[in-house]
Amino acid sequence: MTPALVLAYALETPNLEIPVAHSFALMTLVRGAESYLYPDPFSRPRYFGEHYKEAFTQAPLFDASKPAFRWDGDPVAINVVGHGLYGSEFYLRARQCHWGVIGSVSFAAATSAVWEYAFEGNGVRPSLQDLVYTPLAGLVLGEARYQLYRLTKNGILRAVVDPFGQIERALGTGC
Repeated sequence: MTPALVLAYALETPNLEIPVAHSFALMTLVRGAESYLYPDPFSRPRYFGEHYKEAFTQAPLFDASKPAFRWDGDPVAINVVGHGLYGSEFYLRARQCHWGVIGSVSFAAATSAVWEYAFEGNGVRPSLQDLVYTPLAGLVLGEARYQLYRLTKNGILRAVVDPFGQIERALGTGC
């Protein structure tokens, strides 16, 4: 293989490490903020075991008697905007790293499950709404961000569309 073909193949091969590291860092930062903003239930270690047991032995939260996007008891802004942006970030990072649409939405779904069960499971039961909505909103918003990024060469607009990605690429991540 010529060096040009090797480089072209490397540029198109899906990268797993960058989306995983990006998502883990993002989830860690959000979890820290969540612990600060909502110390009860997220910063009470004495209850962690009990909450994790509940997370893995009971069905995800979903209360159909509540209004739309309040099915898990969280505010609409967190459920619609927060989880939409979160899913979009997971999706976009995978998409920027050559995963394609199906791979990127699968990555967003898997990352959403890790968030619900591993990162938040010590404080609250996973939310069915969040497990479904986060990757679907990620697909819609993330793909729009991806296409907008691809259509522009303007560095400022690219930084607005994908700020974390631009920082990571400036540090040499490559995708």
